Amino acid sequence: MSQFQQMQQGMTQVREDLKHKEVEASVGGGMVKVKMNGAHEVIAITIEKEVVNPDDVSMLQDLIKSAVNEASRKSQELLKEELSKITGGLPIPGFNV
Repeated sequence: MSQFQQMQQGMTQVREDLKHKEVEASVGGGMVKVKMNGAHEVIAITIEKEVVNPDDVSMLQDLIKSAVNEASRKSQELLKEELSKITGGLPIPGFNV
């Protein structure tokens, strides 16, 4: 098996393994939390009842958006870390993470 094929196989395995690793982001002093796996799938969203105000829905929307974006950033970093173990930190053309 060529070195490229081994690396490709390793990247496939990393992506599969990342489905089982989780990151969490918390915003608003822990009022909104988002758990996401390394495949960028949202696993859970937790919203404390104190932040739910029917007169200020936009604040809740902003908190959720911020938490999802932060969890996505953490998930992306996790992917980069895992792939760099295989690639030795070298960028792979056409493979953006």
